[in-house]
Amino acid sequence: MATPREIKKRISSVKNTRKITRTMEMVATAKSKKLSDRVNASHPFSNKIKELVGALASLASVVKSPYLRKPNTIRSIALLVITANRGLCGGYNSKTIRLARTRIQELKDQGVNVRLFVVGKKGISYFQFAKEKIEKSYTHIDDKSGYKEAEEFADFFLDLFAKEEVDSVEIISTVYRSSANQEPEVTKVLPFEAQGETNVGSNVLYEPSPADILESLLPLVVKTAFLKAILEANCSEQIAKRVAMKSATDAASEMIKLLTRGYNRIRQAKITQEISEIVAGADSLN
Repeated sequence: MATPREIKKRISSVKNTRKITRTMEMVATAKSKKLSDRVNASHPFSNKIKELVGALASLASVVKSPYLRKPNTIRSIALLVITANRGLCGGYNSKTIRLARTRIQELKDQGVNVRLFVVGKKGISYFQFAKEKIEKSYTHIDDKSGYKEAEEFADFFLDLFAKEEVDSVEIISTVYRSSANQEPEVTKVLPFEAQGETNVGSNVLYEPSPADILESLLPLVVKTAFLKAILEANCSEQIAKRVAMKSATDAASEMIKLLTRGYNRIRQAKITQEISEIVAGADSLN
């Protein structure tokens, strides 16, 4: 049985740990609020761009753009997996990696060549351990990342698609729906698919030409898709970290209660034993 001194030392250690987890919870809460505001602010622009391109995509048959290429057979696919650089965020990384593994196996079973690109040290470490070839890895994405990083990704993957080095581009990341709901999903970026029907006809006049408009708008759609993926992944990571740190803080508080109760029980037993010895000694003198 542990001595009262050992229990007190352990209580002090757990209290210090609780201070750290509580601080990390507060930091994650502040970051998740800031990132969720950025995610919500990006939605109107993203939706409007998709709407405009969806209207012009009906003219894809007369507009020659490498970004509107629709391969008959998917032979090679670029897969970007977004994970975190750090842990302590519950099942955030493991869920994304599990979905990526399932998708990779599914594509391989179909005979599709998978070109894997991984964001985050956790994903990189896992796929290296699993002996999965990583074509390119990125560790510079964090909660401060934004349009600049999204533009780099978009330019790189658009170039691969335009040169016909890949027939499709997909992102596997955690999608933010609300502060209580974030799930990993596969998002298809290229080839572009118009959403819904459009009433654009040949009698519509464009200034500049439809080709010029599509050439400028299509890269923007891809850039906003990558920006959305980065922001939502970072926001989901901070929310997962906040939940994990809150659970750790609650567990530490419960452990302190149990240790304090055990300490008091041992201390009471020791006092009772000392009183009994004093009484027994007094009786023996009498």
